[in-house]
Amino acid sequence: MLDYLIQIDQDFLLWVNSCHNTFWDGVMYLYSEKIVWVPFYVSLVYVIAKNFSWRVALMILAAAVLVVFVSDQLSAKVFRSWVDRYRPSHDDSISSMVHIVFGKRGGKWSFPSSHAANAWGLAVYLVLIFRKKWFSLLMIVWALLMCYSRMYLGMHFFGDLLVGGLIGALTAVLVWLIVKKLSGYQHVNHWRHLMVPAVVWLATLVVFCVLSACNWSPA
Repeated sequence: MLDYLIQIDQDFLLWVNSCHNTFWDGVMYLYSEKIVWVPFYVSLVYVIAKNFSWRVALMILAAAVLVVFVSDQLSAKVFRSWVDRYRPSHDDSISSMVHIVFGKRGGKWSFPSSHAANAWGLAVYLVLIFRKKWFSLLMIVWALLMCYSRMYLGMHFFGDLLVGGLIGALTAVLVWLIVKKLSGYQHVNHWRHLMVPAVVWLATLVVFCVLSACNWSPA
């Protein structure tokens, strides 16, 4: 049964990874990079600061950092060392069939995905904070595209992303329950400046597309 599931995981990865071209290579490579999302994170900090007292805002932001840190450590340091599953780009049984973008293969081990854990941890946490349908959809799409980019780049199997996402989501819920009780958080019905992160997200995607159309490549 396990071998059958592994085979399905490999086949699905190869199918997603095979649907590529030079334009999307650049877009997905950029989307998967952590540093490029700093403006988006800053915009989220700005909205939280504008809608809460400094004390509550500080606790909410500190908890967000905690969610990402715990999710990352659980996925990259704890579970990954137990499982020792090779990345698609390092798995001898399929690595020759994996399309590698800009020569980046990543580290040796794959399961679970820390990118997925961090993305879904942050996304679920912010969904619980803001509780706006359109913003929740934005965060879900952001996290889904992050996971898709990891398969597109040949960095992770779907199973890696699924378990990583579950780790992040569960961590977010647990941290949220604690911070809600300790911070005195009160739900905001009318958020100020909530459109700012959405605009920054869309602008970031436009920049990715423009750079890729101009044949950008990492140094």
